[in-house]
Amino acid sequence: MDLNLSLLAREATPGLLPGLNGLPRPTPPKVAKKPKKAVLFFEVEILDAKTREKLCFLDKVEPHATIAEIKNLFTKTHPQWYPARQSLRLDPKGKSLKDEDVLQKLPVGTTATLYFRDLGAQISWVTVFLTEYAGPLFIYLLFYFRVPFIYGHKYDFTSSRHTVVHLACICHSFHYIKRLLETLFVHRFSHGTMPLRNIFKNCTYYWGFAAWMAYYINHPLYTPPTYGAQQVKLALAIFVICQLGNFSIHMALRDLRPAGSKTRKIPYPTKNPFTWLFLLVSCPNYTYEVGSWIGFAIMTQCLPVALFSLVGFTQMTIWAKGKHRSYLKEFRDYPPLRMPIIPFLL
Repeated sequence: MDLNLSLLAREATPGLLPGLNGLPRPTPPKVAKKPKKAVLFFEVEILDAKTREKLCFLDKVEPHATIAEIKNLFTKTHPQWYPARQSLRLDPKGKSLKDEDVLQKLPVGTTATLYFRDLGAQISWVTVFLTEYAGPLFIYLLFYFRVPFIYGHKYDFTSSRHTVVHLACICHSFHYIKRLLETLFVHRFSHGTMPLRNIFKNCTYYWGFAAWMAYYINHPLYTPPTYGAQQVKLALAIFVICQLGNFSIHMALRDLRPAGSKTRKIPYPTKNPFTWLFLLVSCPNYTYEVGSWIGFAIMTQCLPVALFSLVGFTQMTIWAKGKHRSYLKEFRDYPPLRMPIIPFLL
C-alpha cells in the first residue's frame, strides 16, 4: 500500500525525477537558443574627388567586399571608367586604396564615402616595357649597319674598322634582348597597368638616348678609347659582371612573389654570390644596372653614354629611395645596415 502511494505521488508531481537514494530532483531548465545575427550590409557612396558630385550609390554591399569588387560595381553604372582606370580614396587628396583592402577594415561607418579620381587611359606594363626596349634595340642597329641617309652615301652599309664598335653593338643588343626576355618570362608586376601617357615619355627617353649614343659610336670618324684594348677589356668585364648580377637579382625577386599574388617579403641573399649585395643595399638590381652603363661608357668613351648613365642613375636613385622607405615602413625587422642603392653611401 505504501509503495503504491509513493508511485502515485511521483506521477502527480510533474518535473520531479528520481535522484540518488530515490529522492526527486528538478528537471534542468531549457537553454534558450541565441537568435541568429543579422548580416550587416554597408552603403557606399562614391563622389567625384574634384567636384564632390555624387557619381554612384551602392546599396547592400557585403562587409567583406574588397575595393576591387567595389570598382567592378562602380563600372556597371559608369562603363567608361574600367577598374584599372579608377582611383578610390577615403580623402579627396589622400592616397589611393589598394584593390585588396577590405571594406569593413577601413575607418568608415556603415555608410562609407569614397572619392573617385580618373587615372586616365591605361596600358599594361608588359606592353610598355616591350615597346621601351624594342625601340633602342632596333634604332641602334640602324646606325650600326649604317643604313642610307644617316652618314652619307659613301658610308651606306659599310662596316666600322674598330673592334670596339662591334663589341659595343653586341653589348647594347644583349642588354635590351635580356630586358625583353625578362619582361616576358621573369618579371611579376604588382600593378597590371600604368597611364597611357607615360609610354610616350618613356619611349622618348629610351629611344632618344639610343639614337644619340648610336650615332656617335658608329660614326665613321669615331675614335677608339684612349687606353686601347686594356680599357675595353676592363670595361667589358664590368659590363658582363653587372649584367649577370642584374639578372640574378631579378630572379631572386621573382622567387619572392608567387605567381598571381602581391605578396611582399624582405629580400635576402641566396646561394648565388651575385645576390650577396642584398646585405648592403635594398635595390641591388639598380646598382648593377648603373654599373653596366658605367662599364659601357668606359668601353666606348662616349659622352652621350656617360650622360645616359648619369640620368639613369638619378632616376634609379629616386626609385631605390622610395622602395627603401617602403621596406622600412612595412617591415620592423628590416636590416638596418642596408642603403638604397650604393653601399654605405646612398
